Amino acid sequence: MDVEDISYASVFGALTALGAWISVPLGEVPVTLQVLFVLLSGFLLGAKRGFLSQITYLLAGAVGLPVFAKFSGGPAVIYGPTGGYLMAFPIAAAVAGLAYESRGLLRHVALGLLALGVIYLLGWARLTLLLDSPERAFEVGVLPFVAVDVVKTLLAGFLALSVKRRGNLVGVPA
Repeated sequence: MDVEDISYASVFGALTALGAWISVPLGEVPVTLQVLFVLLSGFLLGAKRGFLSQITYLLAGAVGLPVFAKFSGGPAVIYGPTGGYLMAFPIAAAVAGLAYESRGLLRHVALGLLALGVIYLLGWARLTLLLDSPERAFEVGVLPFVAVDVVKTLLAGFLALSVKRRGNLVGVPA
């Protein structure tokens, strides 16, 4: 890991925090722009740096910085209803990072949807433990978000390809 890795990880960790602060309450789990930035971190930084950016984000929140939704932070948030989603972010960024060298929208969208599936699976699993009902957890923690997250996935794919075509980000393959 070098200074460039740390720099990019920090920038995308901060962008994910910004995405968390743009939040619309929808029951136990708010709608945020975090998914957009998690996917972009993988698409634009690759699997390793994308993973690192989301670990940076989680560590900042775990030590109490208000980087999570509703300007919250601390271990209680990670252990709470949104914890499964948060813990999935590094894995999802790594999955999205498999599209790093790609110039195809289909590959970006397919890997973005797979990454989204990782987020949903871990988030749903955590909510199931808290609600003691897989059905209820799916109803409140997955179903309401599918349409908007598919749109975010498409947007992330388009944005990543636009940046890659312009070569505006150091380290992004031109």
